[in-house]
Amino acid sequence: MEKKTLTAEVRQTRGKGAARTMRRRDFIPSVIYRKGVSQAISLPRKELVTFINSLAGEQVLVNLQFGDGSAKLAIMRDYQTDPIKGELLHADFYEVSLKETIRVNVSVLLVGTPIGVKRDGGILQAGLREIEIECLPDDIPAHVEHDVRALEIGHSYHVSDIKVADGIKILSEPDEVIATITASASATSEHTAEEGAPAVKEPEVIKKGKQEDKDK
Repeated sequence: MEKKTLTAEVRQTRGKGAARTMRRRDFIPSVIYRKGVSQAISLPRKELVTFINSLAGEQVLVNLQFGDGSAKLAIMRDYQTDPIKGELLHADFYEVSLKETIRVNVSVLLVGTPIGVKRDGGILQAGLREIEIECLPDDIPAHVEHDVRALEIGHSYHVSDIKVADGIKILSEPDEVIATITASASATSEHTAEEGAPAVKEPEVIKKGKQEDKDK
C-alpha cells in the first residue's frame, strides 16, 4: 500500500484558545489514537492540506515523522473544516502496526458503463459508496472496484458480489446494494405505450383559496 510522510510535532497545550493560536502559526491541531489512548500533535497546514487533497477518497498509510527522530505509522480517520470558510481545522489519525489487522472503510469504485444504460437508456443508481474491511495495514487497498458493465434494468449488485484479494475480509452487510439500474421516465413511457396500457389521468388541480393556505 502507498505510504506518505508527514512532519508532526507533539503538542503540550489543548483547548480552543491554544488551537486558534496554533492555526495562526499555520499548524493544524490533530490527535493520534492507539487502543483507546490519544496523543495531541500538530502538523504544518500546507503539508496536511496538500496530503488531504491528494487522497481523492482513497486510503493511504501515513508515516508521521517527529522532530526527535521517532515515527509513527498511521491512517487518517477523519478531518474537520470550517463550515463557512472551508478552512482545515483539525485532523484525527489512528496509529497502526504492520503485524495487526485493522478495520477501515474503503471507497467502492464502479467500473464501466452498464448495458442497461448504454442499450436500454436506464439510469445507474450508486448505492453503498464505502465498505468496511479488515486486513493488515499493508494489504489495505486504495479502493475496491466492481465491474458493472453487465448490469441490466431492474437488476442490482450487492456487497456480496465484490471480490477482494486474499487476506481481506469484508465486514459490511452482504445484502447491501452497491449499484442498481432503474428505468428512465422515457423508457417507462415507451414500455407502457407498447403494452397498450390506458393513459394515466392528469392529477386534479388543487383549488386556490383557504384550503391552499391551510396546507402550507
